[in-house]
Amino acid sequence: MGTALLLFCSMALFLVIGVPIAFALGASVWTTIVFSPDFTVTTGIIAQRIFGGLESTSIMAIPFFILAGNLMTKGGISRRLVDFANSIVGGVRGGMAMALVLACAFFAALSGSAPATVIAIGSMLYPEMVKMGYPKDRTAGLLVVSGGLGPIIPPSIIMVVYGTITGASIGDMFSSGMFVGFVIMVVLMTVVLYLAHKENWPKTTQKMTAKEFSHSFISAVPAVLLPVIILGGIYSGLLTPTESAAVAVVWALVVGLFIYREVTIKDLVPILLESAKGSAMILFIIATSTAFSWIFAYSGISGELVHFIQAMNLSPTLFCVVVAVVLLIFGTFLEGIATCVLMVPILWPIAASLGIDVIHFGMIVCLSNVIGTMTPPVAVNIFSAASVTKLKMGEIVKGQTPFFIGYVVVFLLVVLIPTFSTFFLS
Repeated sequence: MGTALLLFCSMALFLVIGVPIAFALGASVWTTIVFSPDFTVTTGIIAQRIFGGLESTSIMAIPFFILAGNLMTKGGISRRLVDFANSIVGGVRGGMAMALVLACAFFAALSGSAPATVIAIGSMLYPEMVKMGYPKDRTAGLLVVSGGLGPIIPPSIIMVVYGTITGASIGDMFSSGMFVGFVIMVVLMTVVLYLAHKENWPKTTQKMTAKEFSHSFISAVPAVLLPVIILGGIYSGLLTPTESAAVAVVWALVVGLFIYREVTIKDLVPILLESAKGSAMILFIIATSTAFSWIFAYSGISGELVHFIQAMNLSPTLFCVVVAVVLLIFGTFLEGIATCVLMVPILWPIAASLGIDVIHFGMIVCLSNVIGTMTPPVAVNIFSAASVTKLKMGEIVKGQTPFFIGYVVVFLLVVLIPTFSTFFLS
């Protein structure tokens, strides 16, 4: 008990004084080794655990997906996706807002990152929508929530991390993410239509010709093909998630260099450096959290917690509700991947003992973490939107409320109805 208490208290202290999460995890591990009287293993064991956390081949998909997303982000796809989305839904009242949701969904399937989606699509659409007369706070709020499609629609980094920890099929996680992401997109568009008529949002009067539509579609095809390549490779059995990620990098290079021609050889160096930094941060978190989780299990608290939960005779549904609340709380102050690698090793054995489906549990984890990007104090989506819109956090939070409620409704469906997450898998 003393070991676990020292572990968590030291981590909390490091986070409070502003230490980054990866270093806070590592520092709390070493603090526990040095000061816990109950801990008798050598430091060499901890080093083995840290490196062992990165031994899975699935983890190699993470830097590949990050690199592919950065290549496509820098390759001029944002404008093409926006044009294509606008050609589909731009002609109705609130059409540009619906186009924003659709563009975020398209871009999410390329970047896999919520903040990247917010910044890329927001910088393109927000100024134009404000000029057209859309409310600033509503537009910024919609951007925040729509950006939450990034970690849900595949490829999703957090799904790869979850699959690595639990052994869940990454392909099945992606399938579930596609369905849930589509439902979220439909819900957000429905809310947009309601608010557009209630608050009299602008309507685009100029209709797009068939020629303009076909041009926007053809222009967007190379970008939209990226998730098709990834998912098609996995579901056909021809490629593993890691191999499909590598193929995605090659395709992103071809699109950026030779099709769109908005990426040059000179641009590749900063793109590679940015991807390396992003990958290193995530992998460092995974490595240190592996050691953290092992010490927690070594202390015996993990096993006692499993027995305690089992003794409470909680139903699987009630346990999922409790997990959702815990993850939502953690998500308000921890980055999503950090929450996943920290809490899943603790919670998943309990969920498995209750017979909870690994994909269902995974979607609860993913959606909880996404909601954390929209809720202060961390709220990276809100901060990203603020950098684009120059609005205060309070204004954005107020504007996002109806869209956020819609997102939470879908989250509750995922938590309470297991078959909702596994709809595509049956």
